[in-house]
Amino acid sequence: MDTVETDVLIVGSGPAGAATALALSTYGVPNMVVTRYGRLADTPRAHITNQRTMEVLRDLGVEERVRERATPQHLMGNTVFCTSLAGEELGRLRSWGNDPRVQAEHELAGPSAMCDMPQHLMEPILVDAAVARGTALRFDTEYLAHEQDAEGVTVTVRDRLRGDTYRIRARYLVGADGGRSRVAENAGLPTVGRMGVAGSLNIVFEADLTALTAHRPSTLYWVLAPGATVGGIGAGLVRCVRPWTEWMVVWGYDLEAGPPDLTEEYALSVVRQLLGDDEIPVRITSTSAWTVNHLYAETYADRRVLCAGDAVHRHPPSNGLGSNTSIQDAYNLAWKLRHVLDGTAAPALLDSYSAERAPVGRQTVERANKSIGETAPVFEALNVLSTADPDQMWRNVAARKDATAEAEKQRQRLREAIAAKVYEFNAHGVEMNQRYASDAVVPDGTPDPGFARDPELYHQPSTRPGAKLPHAWVTRGRDRLSTLDLGGRGRFTLFTGIGGDCWRQAAEAARRELGIEVATVVIGPGQEYEDPYGDWAGLRETGDGGALLARPDNYIGFRHATATPDAADLLTGALRQILGHARPAPEASEAPEVAD
Repeated sequence: MDTVETDVLIVGSGPAGAATALALSTYGVPNMVVTRYGRLADTPRAHITNQRTMEVLRDLGVEERVRERATPQHLMGNTVFCTSLAGEELGRLRSWGNDPRVQAEHELAGPSAMCDMPQHLMEPILVDAAVARGTALRFDTEYLAHEQDAEGVTVTVRDRLRGDTYRIRARYLVGADGGRSRVAENAGLPTVGRMGVAGSLNIVFEADLTALTAHRPSTLYWVLAPGATVGGIGAGLVRCVRPWTEWMVVWGYDLEAGPPDLTEEYALSVVRQLLGDDEIPVRITSTSAWTVNHLYAETYADRRVLCAGDAVHRHPPSNGLGSNTSIQDAYNLAWKLRHVLDGTAAPALLDSYSAERAPVGRQTVERANKSIGETAPVFEALNVLSTADPDQMWRNVAARKDATAEAEKQRQRLREAIAAKVYEFNAHGVEMNQRYASDAVVPDGTPDPGFARDPELYHQPSTRPGAKLPHAWVTRGRDRLSTLDLGGRGRFTLFTGIGGDCWRQAAEAARRELGIEVATVVIGPGQEYEDPYGDWAGLRETGDGGALLARPDNYIGFRHATATPDAADLLTGALRQILGHARPAPEASEAPEVAD
């Protein structure tokens, strides 16, 4: 049997697999992607691309290509609740950062804006860039099994065109093969939850709905109609794929009865019910059935086999977290593989992948499923769950317009129920507040201050080790750059200021001793980078002479509040721990003060 060799074999070309390949090739790591399919995604599937993911894509050099194809943020945000698109509107929620009170939060949080980028448009950008940078891609190649040994993983695959099998020998295997992952199953990764919580249908269609939607632009139009609460994601949904002519309907079905026969006649009947106008020409382009899942893996790795994306967290599309979490899994994993493979890190570094990403996966699954339940109060406020008679249902909906005390209470309940959906459509904190705790983060001994506001709704920047490097605009001559632009790019970055010469020398000593790249960024008046707005000084939580070490994924790995004669030892020790060459240092009994 023939054997092909590579450093990293990635099974799956979806968001997780494609992003892993892109990051590895960007870092110069030989890798191969195999997919059992003969093409990339041909339906919209995932679409919300949040601010943190856009920061990742910015660092990987594809942000602008994504933005060129995506629906921009300002066209995403009028989430509409209605009886049909042509029918009565029940209320709207300003969403996805488009509430004026939230817009500033987004602008302060990062250099990139979220957008709506359907998966069938996203995957080609990620894959094309990965292949251009060195990834080997094989379509129609099905993963069958793998065996591990001390030096690597031998994977058996089948060429679905020829019908024969062959082996691929890799030093590491990444399972990014989706919600029915055979890699994760064969690796025996323990999971919590279950598959098949509810049933949903996707119906993709073309129709010019400009007259019904352009005046209230949105990614999602929620339809509260008879049958909308059966299975699915809690309501009927009309999703904009491309303004305002490409669409997808999501509709539920009873799992016990099984999915209906998805004939064109059936699909048209569902679409027309949700549109509410039978005169609009509609062309069905695809249909599919799927299940709402509530399952996450407790660990993402088995020795040299590491899994990412839907292989380890499976949940409904609520909150738009799926592809975002998958791409961020890949970003976390790729730099660690790079350092282990080039010998600058110990294999122990890879243990931090599960430690850091599994809690995020669990939060994603729990939040997405909780959001489904938060739709029910909208139905309850309209009193439509009390009857199975459609005529009575519409009478109950119409009652909210009466000039009575009870109708006034109903209107208030409806406003409150719609407003509560902010946890699905404006969960900025869920998207941006990920804090890592692992051996690849060196605690500084300071107490955890927690969050000043709701951590699901509001992003709270911090330089505490384990938090994402805060964004601030700084200048270099006439250029304006984000602090995130100064970090990343596959290397460690040490941030300091005036009086931080000891840290600059420490970075040089660490480079020599450990053989890794440590870029140094000095921010202050008269330095290469200046802070004209004072934003960075307000965010860094250290003195001018202090230091922040950003890992290649722009997460803080080490922090020290002031200059110190021990800078070289402290920084080299921190890098040794992060790279898995040393045991974690015990936390100091007395925490050093963090500068105001």
